[in-house]
Order: sequence, then C-alpha cells, then structure tokens
Amino acid sequence: MILETDRLLIRPITIDDKHEIFKYRHDKEANKYQGWIPETIEDVELFIGEVSKQINVPGSWFQLVIVDKETQVIVGDLGIHFIDSENKQAEIGCTLNKDFQKKGFATESLKRVIDYLFNELNKHRIITSIDPDNENSIRLVERIGFRKETHFVESILINGKWVDDLIYALIEKDWDRKSNK
Repeated sequence: MILETDRLLIRPITIDDKHEIFKYRHDKEANKYQGWIPETIEDVELFIGEVSKQINVPGSWFQLVIVDKETQVIVGDLGIHFIDSENKQAEIGCTLNKDFQKKGFATESLKRVIDYLFNELNKHRIITSIDPDNENSIRLVERIGFRKETHFVESILINGKWVDDLIYALIEKDWDRKSNK
C-alpha cells in the first residue's frame, strides 16, 4: 500500500528506514511530546520489528513513513492504531523531522491517510491523542476538522512524567461534509 499526494509518498516503514528515522526521532527536545524517543539504532530496529506488517489488523499499530517525492528524503512518520475488534475505529499520530515542520507536510499526509481510512477501509471514527502543551499539533488537528472530546488529567506516563492527554476525534460524516466544501 502506497498513498500519494502532490508532494509526498506515504508508504509502510521498512528496516532500511532505520537511520533516517533515528536521525529525527532521537532528538529529545524536538520530540518532547512523543512517547517513544529511541536512544540507539537498535531501538529503531526493535520498533520496526514490532509494528504490524499488515494494515487494518484490530489491536495493532501500523507504521508509515512520509517521503518527499522530489528529494526521496523521509520527512516524518505516521502511525495508525486499529483500535477495536469491530474494526471501525482508528487512532493516528504523526511525527515530523523538525527540519520539515511548518511546510504543510503534516497536513498533507494526515488528510491523505484520513481519506484512505474513511473511504478505503470504511472506518467510522478516527481519534488522536495530544499533550495539551503541544499547541502546534492542536492547531493542526483542529484545522483538519477534528473536535476536542475530552481532557484527561495526568493519564499518561511519558518519559518518566505523568502528563495530561487531550483526545480529539473525527467521524466519517463530518469528514464527508468537510471534504465536499
């Protein structure tokens, strides 16, 4: 499965991506809102080995990389969690290399993946989990059409610290309305 936009290829992660992934994912400051910050290349290899090799498997995470078509450089990655056994809900999360932020890559890749989840995999609801201090991500998902559903207080342990968690959601009928405007 390869998804495409005007500027990007979005494809499944492979072991050959490990060095590019490590290059931006190990930066603790740039990834302070992430639950996974690899210390070594071996951590990335282990991560790639643990993600599902098939898309749309209930209870699994499927990982994609976001590739700039022009340069063939990985600009980020995007994870999809297939939440429930009825397989109608998914969770998404996106991480961009700080060198490629504020260029529209996150918006472009998320919109394409959301469109795929609703229109090809027939999902009903997509959620995303965001640290309340991550203002850029909040603006991004609100711009795409997600609505805030809840604010959990100190509900997730990230990097040794209990943090709050905002849950945003988008349902298929709202995406259809938004995409037809």
